[in-house]
Amino acid sequence: MDDDLAMLQEVAKVAIAHRAETLDAERTLVADYHTMLAAFARPTPERGAEGRAVIDELARLATPGIRATTGRRFFGWVIGGSDPTGVAADWLTSIWGQNAGNLVAAPAASAVEAVAAGWLLDLLRLPPTASIGFVTGATVANLVCLAAARGEVLRRVGWDVEADGLFGAPPAHVLIGADAHATVFTGLKCLGLGARRVTVVETDEVGRMRPAAFERALRTAPAGPTIAIAQAGQINTGASDPFAVLAPIAAAAGAWLHVDGAFGLWAQACPAFADQTAGVEAADSWAVDGHKWLQTPYDCGYAIVRDAEAHRRAMSITASYLPPAEGAERDPSAYVLELSRRARGFPTWAMIRRLGREGIAALIERSCRLAARVAAAIAAEPGAALVAPLALNQFMIRFGADAGDAAGDRLTLAVIRAVQDEAVAFVGGAEWRGRWVMRVSVTSAATTEAAADETADAMVRAWRRVRAAGV
Repeated sequence: MDDDLAMLQEVAKVAIAHRAETLDAERTLVADYHTMLAAFARPTPERGAEGRAVIDELARLATPGIRATTGRRFFGWVIGGSDPTGVAADWLTSIWGQNAGNLVAAPAASAVEAVAAGWLLDLLRLPPTASIGFVTGATVANLVCLAAARGEVLRRVGWDVEADGLFGAPPAHVLIGADAHATVFTGLKCLGLGARRVTVVETDEVGRMRPAAFERALRTAPAGPTIAIAQAGQINTGASDPFAVLAPIAAAAGAWLHVDGAFGLWAQACPAFADQTAGVEAADSWAVDGHKWLQTPYDCGYAIVRDAEAHRRAMSITASYLPPAEGAERDPSAYVLELSRRARGFPTWAMIRRLGREGIAALIERSCRLAARVAAAIAAEPGAALVAPLALNQFMIRFGADAGDAAGDRLTLAVIRAVQDEAVAFVGGAEWRGRWVMRVSVTSAATTEAAADETADAMVRAWRRVRAAGV
């Protein structure tokens, strides 16, 4: 036991040192996958080893390949910074070892989930009677919400999909914007709704569904159960669909409106940007991440459904050995796919308690302001161009803006590689409207004005090098 405690103390020291080094590092070079695979590859162990030695070995081998996603200058994807308070709560979650499946097995975890759920609905300005499932992230949140949607729209035409499946069921029709996130299609595939059977709705220059096209698609859709999928925060532009217009159209057609709001739904919690998501509260379900703007550690998202009964019908797990929730008490396993799962309510509660309403709003506002700051600095450089106006925290830059499409693609990809190779900051690329762009996501609480300026400088240096080399 003493050895185990010593091991935990040593891990804490290593973790603290890693976080400090990552924040202070001028460059964050990372070994690639094949290097790391070679470092870890060996035959299956025949005999066990002492715990502390195992952890020491893991830290030694893995550290060279740990991407600095918690650093000040990571902008490759929409990844929050895993705030130390959330990390500490997550450590306790691991130490406590709670299975958050039911009230009897995990009374504290269940109670914290119930309280945190209420806080989330308040912060996101969603209906207070909506239900929330604590899931791994927006991918699963979308799936859970769409399962509730599928069950309810089929129930309205007399079909019990939870009991009878899809064989012989009336076909459910799905509408989705042309610039929807790829993970939504994963949910459609898993639910038997088909990734290619959807009606794609035309979008504008920043990825928002056009209301006229949405209304036309609903009007011409086959009669029967219908699900419409909108989004808050397009992954490349940050733009959100015009919910105030779309929601009444969907409601008039009897369609269930789901919102993939992985990061963009958090605009609801920030008065300065709440206009971006105006009307989103009129939807029927919402998916959102905690490990983005709430800064929880990874493995934390929320499936939110207006019709709690539809949510429970789709997800409830019952067995004689499982203690039922009594009366009006919230059953944690009634809103998620997993019966055995991590107690994600603890870091959620801790981060909301840590930041409060004002702190969350300030973090979102600062992220968006820093994104605009970096975008303006790069776009001021000759030959670099902002591809679309900023809506939130996402923006795209195209290099070789005065060159043709092929040359611009080549130059843009070369700049991305140059930034990654220098390793002062990390950014990624994406295809937008058939052309390659550098995509920048500002989401981490660790990012400061100085870090933003250092990032802009690194990008400009990379572009100048590429341009001078005549790539």
